[in-house]
Amino acid sequence: IRDVYRLHKDELNKIEDADQKYKRLVELNVHEQCINVIKTAEVQKAYHNREITVHGWVFDIKSGKLIDLNFDFKKGLESIEEIYRLN
Repeated sequence: IRDVYRLHKDELNKIEDADQKYKRLVELNVHEQCINVIKTAEVQKAYHNREITVHGWVFDIKSGKLIDLNFDFKKGLESIEEIYRLN
């Protein structure tokens, strides 16, 4: 989580409300974990063979709602392919 904060500290430091900052940090963490999943060889293989996708969701404890962050799998894959293309 510290790495997520480090990567996004400029955005997060602009948010003054502690609850909103925490909420955004959770969203950014989910996004980064989606990227981590995409970096794996098995997921890349499955995408090319079966066109699987990865979703990023957050459960909001206060509202009880599941929030789809609309993670763009193809864009995420393109953003890491130069370094993490494994097939």
